[in-house]
Amino acid sequence: MPHGRKRGNGMREWWHVRAAAYSARVTSTPAAVERLTSAQARRIALAAQGFGDPRPTGRIDARHIRRVVERVAVLQLDSVNVFCRSHYLPVFARLGPYPRVLLDTLSAHHAGPVRRELVEYWAHMAALVPVELHHLFRFRMEAAHREAWTRRITEDPNLLDSIRELVRTQGPIRSGDTGFERPPARPGHMWNWHLGKDALEYLFWDGEVMAARRVNFERWYDLPERVLPPAALVPRPLSDVDQQRELVRIAARAMGVATEDDLGDYFRLGRTASKTRVSELVEAGELLPVAVDGWNQPAYLWPGTRRPRRVAARALLSPFDSLIWYRRRTKRLFGFHYRIEIYVPEPKRVYGYYVVPFLLGDALVARVDLKSDRARRVLRVQSAWAEPGVDRPHVAAELAAELFSAAGWLGLDAGVEVAGRGDLAAELAVAVRAFTADVGDPAVGSDVGSAVPGSHEVSR
Repeated sequence: MPHGRKRGNGMREWWHVRAAAYSARVTSTPAAVERLTSAQARRIALAAQGFGDPRPTGRIDARHIRRVVERVAVLQLDSVNVFCRSHYLPVFARLGPYPRVLLDTLSAHHAGPVRRELVEYWAHMAALVPVELHHLFRFRMEAAHREAWTRRITEDPNLLDSIRELVRTQGPIRSGDTGFERPPARPGHMWNWHLGKDALEYLFWDGEVMAARRVNFERWYDLPERVLPPAALVPRPLSDVDQQRELVRIAARAMGVATEDDLGDYFRLGRTASKTRVSELVEAGELLPVAVDGWNQPAYLWPGTRRPRRVAARALLSPFDSLIWYRRRTKRLFGFHYRIEIYVPEPKRVYGYYVVPFLLGDALVARVDLKSDRARRVLRVQSAWAEPGVDRPHVAAELAAELFSAAGWLGLDAGVEVAGRGDLAAELAVAVRAFTADVGDPAVGSDVGSAVPGSHEVSR
C-alpha cells in the first residue's frame, strides 16, 4: 500500500466535529420539510463560503488564511496567470489584500521556507486541500488504474518501476528530470506530455508520489513520507464509503444549502456514489431536506448553518472559486449565467478571455475581463458588463474600489485602466477617474477599497 493512502491518527478533524455531535442528538428524520426563499438560500450559501463576515481590518496572518481554507476546504489550481493564479483569488475575495507569500509557505509553492498545511491532489480538479483531508481521496487513488488514459502507462511496468526508483533516489524531481523529451504539440490537444510526465502524473493520482512543492508553478514530485507530516502517515482504516460520506459532509458544510448534484460536484463524486451518500446522511439526520423557492430539485441544509438577514460582501471571484465553479449552482443561486471563455476562439467570445464575476452584497452584479499588465504595472479592464436591473453608478463605484484594491495587492501600482468594451465600461471609467482623484495614488498592498463609503448592498 503506497504511503499516500494512509491517514493520520490523533489529527484535528475540523469538519467532522459538528456533524458527529449533531448526529448523536438526532432521533428521527424531520416530518415536515422546511421551505426557504431563494434569497435566504443565497445568503446561507454566501455565509457558508465565508462571505457573511467583514474582512479583517488589521494585519492578516496565517490564521486568517487557515480559517478561509477550513470553510471552503479546497482551493482549485489553474495554470492561467493572465490576471492572477486562481488559488490566490478565493482568499483575496474573502480577506482582501493579504501577503501571498503566506499561502505559498503553507502550500510549499515557492523555493523558500515551508510550513506545510496544504497539499495537492485531485480534490475538485487539481487543488490544494488541508493535509488532514488527503486520506479522504484514497478511494480515488485506488481507482486510478481503471482510468482509460493510464492504460499505456500501466502496461509498461518497466517505465513505472524506473520512475519510482528515480523519485526514491533523487526526489524531489521535476518531470524534466526523467530524461524524456516533450513530443511536438498536436492540434486539438491541450497537453503534450512526454512519457516521464505521464508516469509521474499516474503515480501522483494513485498516491505513490505527491507534490513536494511548486516553484514558478512547476510541480516537484517526491515520496509521501517526505511530504506529509509524520502523523499523516499513521494508518487508520477507513472504507471507500466512509471517505465519500465524509467528503459529502465537508461539501454540505461548505455550501450551507445545496442540491444532491451540488454536493456531489464539490469533490467530483460519481452520481451514483453522491446520491447514495446524500441519502444515507439524510436518513441519519445529518442533512436536513428543505425546499427552496424556484429550485426544481430537492435541497439539503447543513444543520446549524448560519442564516444571515443580510450579506454585505464585495469581491472579484475567480472562475474557479468554490462559490461559483459549478455553473448550474451559480445559475440557481444567483440567476447568473456564467461560462469561462478561455478555450473559446476569440471571435466567438461574448465577454472576454479571463472574465471574473463581481459579487456585491448578496448578488452577482457585473463581470469584468481582467489582465495584469506587469510590464507597465497596470491592471487592465478589457471589458466590463453589468447585470440587468442593477444600480449601475453604484456598481461602477464599488467595482472601481475593488479593482484598485486588487491592483495594489498584485503590485500593479500604476493603477487601473478601462478599455471601452462592454455596457458598463463608460461608467466604470468615470468611477476609476473619480476614485483616483479622491484617494490619489494608493499605496501598494493597501486596502484602498475601504475608501469608498456606503453599503455594499445592491438592488437587482
